[in-house]
Amino acid sequence: MSTLAHTMMTPARTADAGLAGPGDLDRYPYAEAPAADRVGPPAWESADPELGRVGRRTAGSRGRGLHGQLVQQLGQMIVSGDLGADRPLVPEEIGQRFEVSRTVVRESLRVLEAKGLVSARPNVGTRVRPVSDWNLLDPDIIEWRAFGPQRDDQRRELSELRWTIEPLAARLAAGHGREEVQQRLADMVEIMGHAMAQGDALTFSRADAEFHSLLIQVAGNRMLEHLSGIVSAALQVSGGPVTGCDRPTEASLVHHGRIVDALAAADGTAAETAMRQLLTVHPEVERVVPAPREH
Repeated sequence: MSTLAHTMMTPARTADAGLAGPGDLDRYPYAEAPAADRVGPPAWESADPELGRVGRRTAGSRGRGLHGQLVQQLGQMIVSGDLGADRPLVPEEIGQRFEVSRTVVRESLRVLEAKGLVSARPNVGTRVRPVSDWNLLDPDIIEWRAFGPQRDDQRRELSELRWTIEPLAARLAAGHGREEVQQRLADMVEIMGHAMAQGDALTFSRADAEFHSLLIQVAGNRMLEHLSGIVSAALQVSGGPVTGCDRPTEASLVHHGRIVDALAAADGTAAETAMRQLLTVHPEVERVVPAPREH
């Protein structure tokens, strides 16, 4: 296996996007929510007690330190509905419940605001925003929805979205016959083959995510390129409508290889066809493409 193949693994994302600088924190307008708006105890008082004391929960948290863990936990609570729309979020109460500093709370709420989950206004305070305001293409929100009450809808929507953008990306990528890119894609297929032989599903999934992300990035369409993170997130939360990328199989490996061959031959039609075959569900599932929803 080439050295390049090993260097191509995508590092884990962090929740640091949108952090304020040290001088900006005190300017963020978190007003105390009016007492009349506080109906009953905060939602987290009835939640799993293990959600408290975020400093003790490091496994599975993408962010670094208390800030990243608090973003993860508050985001999950909002997306799951434990903290419903228009619910006031008081930084002091959050800090006490999760045993973190006011600065950590403010940084975390800033990140959640950037994702559209909360809003902060002077004299009103911080409140949870309705689903219609969320950035549903944010990879963290995709993951939170995929493992919450909306899991079936999220996975179906991701499957439909992939069927829309990936075959097109494969066809466009065939017109960009850069040798180094083709080699990197071939390296990912090689890694997947070795990982499958070793029974290493984690390495397989990482190489798979890198393959699809890179393919979209080289399609030569900047708007499609912005969707590469969505595809990576979709691969990480697979489990709904089953596609050929959801678990390591010989057929999946073959179709990835055919895509690489089609790109090398600059055959857009063959690349698109191979991608559609890759996204075809497994034989034990009746549907081949996502069924249209009834309105």
